[in-house]
Amino acid sequence: MVEQKPSITIFVDNDSCPVKEEIIKVATRYQSKVVFVGNQGMRPIRLPGISQIVVSAAFDAADDRIFSDANSGDIVITADILLAGRCIGKGCKVLNHNGNLFTPQNIGSALAMRELNSYLREAGEIKGNNPSFSKQHRSQFLQALDLLLCK
Repeated sequence: MVEQKPSITIFVDNDSCPVKEEIIKVATRYQSKVVFVGNQGMRPIRLPGISQIVVSAAFDAADDRIFSDANSGDIVITADILLAGRCIGKGCKVLNHNGNLFTPQNIGSALAMRELNSYLREAGEIKGNNPSFSKQHRSQFLQALDLLLCK
């Protein structure tokens, strides 16, 4: 009897996600399901295994839906560190858009850095935007997602 791998679903925090095409490309290769969740309208994607959910504009509605629907072993793609922490606690694998994997070992320091940066922004010590998204980030993301799916 051939042992079948459990089905992995990729949940994507869709709003401002710069790697949608890459997610679809890798998921198609591995025949994984993808669920894009956001609170803004999305351009329809009509491919097998790809679904899109538009939630209300309520604060954290997309995050709450992803957390509710994701199961242990699923992959969540988000830049939201609070959502990452919640999903890790549920047994999900969490990847940000730059290809960095959030783990139980590093999520605490990521949350602490988030709080520190928030404090420094409020105090006027940090000004400006985050670094721009580069081709290197896109490549790192592709490699990280591919690695997660082939394990």
